Amino acid sequence: MPDLLRMPEIAAGTTEAVLSSWSVAENASVSAREVVATVETAKAVVDVEAESDGVILRLLVEPGAEVETGAPIALVGAAGESVADLDAVLRDLGVTSAPKTPATLQPDQEPAADVAVEVPEAAPTPSPIPDDVATTSAAQSGASSQDQPAETANGHRSGRVFASPLARRLAKEAGLAVEQIAGTGPHGRIVRRDVEQAAKVGTGTAAAETRPAAAGATGPAAGLRDPAGWRDVPHTKLRRLVAERLAESKTTAPHFYLRDTVPVDRLLALRAELNDGAETRVSVNDLVVKAVARAHVAVPELNVTWGPDAVRHYESVDVAVAVATDNGLLTPVLRAVEDMTITTVARTTRDLAERARSGQLRQHELEGGSISVTNLGMHGTE
Repeated sequence: MPDLLRMPEIAAGTTEAVLSSWSVAENASVSAREVVATVETAKAVVDVEAESDGVILRLLVEPGAEVETGAPIALVGAAGESVADLDAVLRDLGVTSAPKTPATLQPDQEPAADVAVEVPEAAPTPSPIPDDVATTSAAQSGASSQDQPAETANGHRSGRVFASPLARRLAKEAGLAVEQIAGTGPHGRIVRRDVEQAAKVGTGTAAAETRPAAAGATGPAAGLRDPAGWRDVPHTKLRRLVAERLAESKTTAPHFYLRDTVPVDRLLALRAELNDGAETRVSVNDLVVKAVARAHVAVPELNVTWGPDAVRHYESVDVAVAVATDNGLLTPVLRAVEDMTITTVARTTRDLAERARSGQLRQHELEGGSISVTNLGMHGTE
């Protein structure tokens, strides 16, 4: 009897995740623990594995879709199993209306948008209202951005605007109008990389900049750009999560503060010696991380975390390193730093930082760690 593969709970408290891509196609045979899909949370990318040997009878969710934890994402049969009426099986399993899935969906293929809308070129109007305050947002009018005409007078594209669901979601979170983003996908479709590039260079119209004030609202807080030179940018899920975690840490974990000024002339000289002709460059931050690990070995009572019921002692020294990214602060963890050479620390830290900024960290790389190191030396902080 076929069974449902469901969206796993990626981390404690996670209620939903985005199904980023499928690694298998329909009717493909899979082995136990074989990766069948990749999903994304606000902070990490996680592989979903098959629970047992079998065959993928139907993919129920398109790449880019946001799925609640526990919701079905695929119908899986036993190895070699064939089912004549998949719809009947899904109904028996309680899946009454599966999300639309193209029959031609291929592994790792980003789908077209759920709806492709013909966007006519807007006729010029004699309205004296400036273009930068005359554009009505989809949120206020009650329609989605897919339903809005693209006005060439404002730089909007006219014609059919295609965007994947993931691209539309990312554009909405970034405050960008998909009509003003250049698509590089098949047939000019807007995909994730296009939104990320638009956000990086500042193209696209921010919803917060173009949205007219709600009825009765006045001033810059209503959503327009303020003449004084500031604008409101809506919170992303990641920024909200970072704020919640920092507030939780501040209110639930005991804090104490130590301050000293340390002469590091010998440390800087050692760094120069290590980097002389070396392929991997060592930073002062790498040396601090290694020193923190040595301190934990020398004082094992420091290598602990406080919990609601007990103090947890760790056998290895796992150090979290703060990495600033465009989407917020992440803290990937270096495992067993006490056993690493300083060159390995530098190489591993660089790899984690690069993948943090590109959104390629795995969930387990963000978990654990008994202490965090953050570097503000570039701001003149001792």
